[in-house]
Amino acid sequence: MDAFTTQLAIVVPCFDEEAVLPETGARIAALLTRLRDANKISAASCIYFVDDGSSDRTWAIISDFVRTGMPVVGIRLSANRGHQNAVLAGLLAAKGEAIVSIDADLQDDLDSIERMVDRYHDGCEIVYGVRRRRDSDSHFKRWSAAFFYRFAAWMGVRTVFNHADCRLMSRRAVEALRQFREANLFLRGIVPSIGFRSDIVEYDRTPRTAGNSKYPLRKMFALAADGITSFSVVPLRLISLIGLVVFGGAMAVTLWVLWTRFLTDRAVPGWTSIVLPMYFLGGVQLLATGVIGEYLARIYIETKARPRFIVEQVIGESPAMPHRDSATAAATNSGVDE
Repeated sequence: MDAFTTQLAIVVPCFDEEAVLPETGARIAALLTRLRDANKISAASCIYFVDDGSSDRTWAIISDFVRTGMPVVGIRLSANRGHQNAVLAGLLAAKGEAIVSIDADLQDDLDSIERMVDRYHDGCEIVYGVRRRRDSDSHFKRWSAAFFYRFAAWMGVRTVFNHADCRLMSRRAVEALRQFREANLFLRGIVPSIGFRSDIVEYDRTPRTAGNSKYPLRKMFALAADGITSFSVVPLRLISLIGLVVFGGAMAVTLWVLWTRFLTDRAVPGWTSIVLPMYFLGGVQLLATGVIGEYLARIYIETKARPRFIVEQVIGESPAMPHRDSATAAATNSGVDE
């Protein structure tokens, strides 16, 4: 593989990132220049900023990047579709031999991209950025993240521990990703299931330089639920196991009640023996109904087969993406056949 001809695309999803975006653009552009000077990537390499329906000046800043001649392509989604869909929009839009996705908050070490490119030149088609430490996160976030990865593994979901969405994918890997059409998108589980030769690059995560986190507790729980229900049927099987255990317990209580009633004189009428089993069985039934409902809701979303995102506007010249009208871009990028 000729390193000098490798066209690198860096996909950066953005949602209300006006506070940090100027610094992000400048630092990634400087990285591209350094990699070009080192003959590791070609001159056609560029950055794809994906505006996920921001309400601040994010799109205006991206437009300024293009206007000043930076190696930038701007992709504006018609509405906020979530981080995972924004990443996917950039991956499917960018064309190059290697595509890197990285968040706009600069918490992921940009120097790790060069090491990813080196692994790619060594023959790896997927390179995962893995956090060596999480010192910049709160104690709760570190604990909850570790719990999720271990719980997901126990549920049979294949993920890379301490990997978020900082990764490099080859062109062949991205084309394989294009074949995954589910609406409940969980890239951290989909990408490992693609296969191909892979490796990891470790880095230290740093605090945000500006702005606020776009993954509050509510969104983290929603992403975790998508990951479990999209890749595992273990919760459904646990319902059967719980039902079996409850049935065994009910039989044991029944035998105890009969033994107390007919073989002893200790039977005391009261509400405990009625109320406690009633609440216990009712709680188990509600839990089972809720888990089944989660799966049914996702089946409902999948069967509608709506576009995962719609591209409103594309700006910037790039060999990776010629100008197209927004309708064609929306059909292509959302996985809908034209």
